[in-house]
Amino acid sequence: MFDSLTEKLTGVFSRLRGKGKLAEKDVDAGLREIRLALLEADVNYKVVKDLIARIRARAVGKEVLESLTPAQQLIKIVRDELTALMGTDQVGLKLDRRPAVIMLVGLQGSGKTTTAAKLALALKKKGHTPGLVAADVYRPAAIDQLIALGKSLEIPVYSSPKLAPPRIAMNAHDWAKENLYDVVILDTAGRLQIDEEMMHELEQITAAITPDEILLVADAMTGQEAVNIATEFNNRLDLTGVVLTKLDGDARGGAALSIRAVTGKPIKFVGVGEKVDELESFHPDRMATRILGMGDVLTLIEQAEAKLDQKKAEQLATRIRKNRFTLQDFLDQLEEMRKLGPFSQILDKLPGVGRMKGTPDVDEAEIDRALAIIRSMTLEERSNPSIIGGSRKRRIARGSGTKVRDVNRVLARFNDAKRALKLVGKKHVGKGRFPADFFGEPSS
Repeated sequence: MFDSLTEKLTGVFSRLRGKGKLAEKDVDAGLREIRLALLEADVNYKVVKDLIARIRARAVGKEVLESLTPAQQLIKIVRDELTALMGTDQVGLKLDRRPAVIMLVGLQGSGKTTTAAKLALALKKKGHTPGLVAADVYRPAAIDQLIALGKSLEIPVYSSPKLAPPRIAMNAHDWAKENLYDVVILDTAGRLQIDEEMMHELEQITAAITPDEILLVADAMTGQEAVNIATEFNNRLDLTGVVLTKLDGDARGGAALSIRAVTGKPIKFVGVGEKVDELESFHPDRMATRILGMGDVLTLIEQAEAKLDQKKAEQLATRIRKNRFTLQDFLDQLEEMRKLGPFSQILDKLPGVGRMKGTPDVDEAEIDRALAIIRSMTLEERSNPSIIGGSRKRRIARGSGTKVRDVNRVLARFNDAKRALKLVGKKHVGKGRFPADFFGEPSS
């Protein structure tokens, strides 16, 4: 998400930096380009108009025009205003009651069932004892899907498909009390906001159990329509927040920038992938820096602390210092890094790297081939690659479904990486770092 918007905004600021001092006409020209970029990203027209007016009011004053670094000051203003637009502060869940009730609502296909499981897992990791409730009695296999997800995460699921959803909600609340679950997550059926009968059902559920949180699960791929959907649901249910799903897709980003301004309701979480652990808290300030191409190092650090094995990282650092880096070490670290998601997403969170001109795209398929090749080696071969001759290469290629030339490329790149790590090992060893161009062309 935001790729096109980020590219256009960084282009605007790059041109402004080249001017040195800025005149008012330069600021206006830049703001016109920013306005067009936001509109093309499907941001609400009124939101764009108000945002540009606020930026201009600050940008044509002494703060920018008389600054020694006017372009940098303008970037700061845009970042601040984007942050304010999305809500300034991260807004968490209200979980004061026991059990606290979280009701998920939205259109069919927006990702409510998967989001329910993701949210339950996130709460479980924070020490809560969540229970899931299958209140979608209309979609075929919806209950089975939630039960399967709950089983895989070892999170209990309440279901009673023959009852009406309001009664299911009330029974589930009693079930949670009896079993001492401190959070109940209610997965409701998808419905159009104009379906009067189905919307009335949500109002009945709300009246029956008084949810602590009513979260709209909205598909970011729907763009501006997600804002219209949020407005209608909010008018009927008084939402407490929004979860935007599919932010890992090619959504233009308008929903993320418009929802808070139009509805007054905060985005609390964003779905960044299909896996159950790919749910992130929404931080307006971090999203603003990502939009402007400045990365999101804090989120990357949090993910690393939560998902990576720190003991393995320390062991790797010791091995690099002693020049004992092997293909097994490389395999272990690649598998660890994969826990953070696709490598393209990792690069996207690094300041400047994701948008750096000339930076090659990361070929995830090639990384998968490299992993398959190393896994097809014996432990002896991973520890001592020098023993891998022609016959061994042919066996490894057959075992990994690749060709001998692919095996040669992996070995060449490993040798490049080992030489590079040997040079830096005595001075500084990062936790699990490899040369950025490991999957580029190996040296001849």
